[in-house]
Amino acid sequence: MDFTPDRPIYLQLQERLKQAIVSGRYNPGDKLPAVRDLAIEAAVNPNTVQRALTELEREGLVHAQRTSGRYVTEDIEVIERTKTDIALELLRVFLDQMAAIGYNAKETVALIEGRAGEEVIENGNT
Repeated sequence: MDFTPDRPIYLQLQERLKQAIVSGRYNPGDKLPAVRDLAIEAAVNPNTVQRALTELEREGLVHAQRTSGRYVTEDIEVIERTKTDIALELLRVFLDQMAAIGYNAKETVALIEGRAGEEVIENGNT
């Protein structure tokens, strides 16, 4: 995994794990890989992984079972709420970037709608 130097690695790892959960890579109730395995995969210290997982537990996306590891929550509402929160943050950043180049919200929506229309035509769906 590549991490950027502008933010703590545990936060970036936490975000990637969240994305894996909300995208369905890890399904509700799935057991997550062990801390050591995640640390090897991400090429980070196990303490960094532990901190990211602790934050995910605090948010309710993950829960620990003392002797058998960590599992993704089975609460679909928590997962869907997290997915929406991520989408809204991405949308906020996108709208801020569009505003920085001179587009207002209405113009941005029109641009998106135009592009979506082009994709429908390109894919042969009319």
